[in-house]
Amino acid sequence: MDDLENLPEEDKQRMASMIDRLQVSDSLKMYNSLVERCFSHCIENFRRKTLDKQEETCVKRCAEKYLKHSMRVSMRFAELNQGSPTPD
Repeated sequence: MDDLENLPEEDKQRMASMIDRLQVSDSLKMYNSLVERCFSHCIENFRRKTLDKQEETCVKRCAEKYLKHSMRVSMRFAELNQGSPTPD
């Protein structure tokens, strides 16, 4: 990170913008994956416009599990990343 401090301001802004775009892209991918997985797992047919109680409960549980799993994987990755040597 010290190397970033030595960059010109224009390059810092470009890097920050690139990071923001990547974060938005990753968030959208995660959201789309969650919707696709939970929808295909919980919704069996299109009887009505709204979800019935069983489908709604299934979608909530699926989303909670998916988000908890994603957070745990992220935390574990960060733990492993902190212990690894940095390339010089």
